[in-house]
Amino acid sequence: MKAILIPTDFSTTARNAVLYAFQLAAQLQVPRVILYHAYQAPVSIDPLMPTVVMSDIDTMKASSEEAMARFKLTIHAFCKTGIQVDTLCEYNHLGNGLDETCVKTGADLIVMGITGGNALEEKLIGSNTVNVAKHGHVPVVMVPPDTIFTEVKEIMLACDYDNVVSTLPANAIKQWLDTTGARLFVLHVQQKADKNNLDMPFQSLMAETLFHTYDPIFHEAPEGDFVAAVNRFAQERRVDLIIAIPKKHGFLYELFHSSHTKQLAYHSHVPVLVMHES
Repeated sequence: MKAILIPTDFSTTARNAVLYAFQLAAQLQVPRVILYHAYQAPVSIDPLMPTVVMSDIDTMKASSEEAMARFKLTIHAFCKTGIQVDTLCEYNHLGNGLDETCVKTGADLIVMGITGGNALEEKLIGSNTVNVAKHGHVPVVMVPPDTIFTEVKEIMLACDYDNVVSTLPANAIKQWLDTTGARLFVLHVQQKADKNNLDMPFQSLMAETLFHTYDPIFHEAPEGDFVAAVNRFAQERRVDLIIAIPKKHGFLYELFHSSHTKQLAYHSHVPVLVMHES
């Protein structure tokens, strides 16, 4: 990897994600990180006529850069010597993803904090982090609040055994395994539809074939709450990173499109690496 982009709003959750990203960069031997802040014009909510209050863009930019300078001053010392820390502030909306920003900065990984919200936030408003992961194509590590970095030694892949060869980004996953030297667990949480899926044994075999040189450990979780099953397995196996693939026509795509499975993003106790299907 060449660089990690770390979006921040200077909050406690964002600061914790930066600390996590610094240590992850050190383990992955990434030479450069970019602290990124996207500012927007404030919205005035009037019941009769919602409007966007257009402030002086130059003033917003100056304020953003001043806040970033203060933030970098307080956080820079926690970054391992030898890793370059750059900053970027720009007028942007995170809901559309950050692909263009990643191309511009040369970043090939995004690390962001995520905070569990109330029912309204999770069902209607969502999260900038979830939006970035949903709309972009660059892998995103979503860091839960209060997460303390642990060296990535155990990685869990949540797999639905659906068109494994054509959809799993196997090469990208292998790159993480090669760089970290981590052990791979493959977890399949059984669903109602699996009972009538005669292709399941073949798809499971394909997954074993893709990663056979890494001696993966496969585990089947009984049908039930997906989030609970993932968190329980992660806790039992002391998993350091969960990989989720939100396929366009698969169960994990619901991670970003229904209230109950979106909880994996909001309520996982372990950082979640979102990769998109190949």
